[in-house]
Order: sequence, then structure tokens, then C-alpha cells
Amino acid sequence: MEPNHLSVREMREEEKPIVLELLKDGVKDAENRLALHALTRPPALLVLAALSSGLRFLLASFPLALLLPVLLAVGGLKMLLRRCWGTLPAPGGLGGPWVAVRGGEDVCGVVALAPRGPAAVELTRLAVSRWHRRRGIGLRLLGFAEGRARARGGQRLVVPVAAGAKGAAALLEASGYRAQEGWGWLGYTFVREFSKDL
Repeated sequence: MEPNHLSVREMREEEKPIVLELLKDGVKDAENRLALHALTRPPALLVLAALSSGLRFLLASFPLALLLPVLLAVGGLKMLLRRCWGTLPAPGGLGGPWVAVRGGEDVCGVVALAPRGPAAVELTRLAVSRWHRRRGIGLRLLGFAEGRARARGGQRLVVPVAAGAKGAAALLEASGYRAQEGWGWLGYTFVREFSKDL
């Protein structure tokens, strides 16, 4: 097999630690952007200011009362994201997760799918090693996920993307995905969902 050959196959048991590190690394990129996006919205600023004011009387320290709510909010968001996207998904009816392998055994990406309703499939994980980005691996994994979803009877592929993840959003839009609804708080979207009819 030539050194630059890329193949996608089901993850092996001994590759779990590598894939977990790859997923955690991918979440690190998104978690800071999402925390900044979430904590700079006016309702979040209002809640943080109210908490800081209340803590100021309890702690008798202005800097500590100012920093404590922010640190707790950032820590909570990061733990939530790592729990949602930084772990291996449970094996589902669609199989996987699958890994992209360059050359012989160099794991450079991961993708996982899960059923979502009667005719839709959700792409639950997509990560590419930072050393292999900008080489078409994400696009190849996305194409693999579409083919796999289509083969299992899926008519639509849904991809959740954290707010501020401009690279992922650009990749999806260039591949024909449209931004749909998402979820957020008080009218502010924190995770957008992109979808494409297969």
C-alpha cells in the first residue's frame, strides 16, 4: 500500500485510545469558541453579572466574585461538550465508528453515525487529526458517511455543528448542506444543525 493511500474502515479495538485522543483534540478546538460565543450573549452576561453581585457580598472579594461565575460557566460548558462529542459513541445499528487510515496504519480521522427518526441519520462524530487537516480527509469521511447512510435507507443526513466552528460549517456548505434549526438558549443558537437530502 502506498504511503499516501487513504482508506476508511471500521475501528479496531486496539485503536480506541488513538480515536479517543483524536476526538478530544477535536472538541478542544470547538469548546473555547462555543464558550466565548455563549458567554458573550447579553442574557449570559446579565446572569453572570447578577451572580457576581451576589457573590461579592458573600465572598467579600470583588475579583473572586467576578471570576468565579465565569470559571464555573466555562468549566461546565467544556465538561458538557467533552461528554457529548469527546467520547466514543455507543455502537448503533449503523455500525462504526469508522477510521480514516493513511498508508498502512496511520489513523488520521474518525466518523460515526446514529439513526435519527425513521428516515434520517445523524453524523455524531467527525474529527480529523490536526496533522492531517486540509488534505481532503474530512471531505472523504463526509462522503463515506453519506454513502453509509444512503445504503442503510437514510434519506437525510443531519450534522450538528457548534457555533463558531467556521471550518466545519464551510466544509458542510461546500458539500451541499443547508443550515437548519439548532438549539440554544433565550433565542441564541449554540449548536446549528446542517442537513442534506441523500
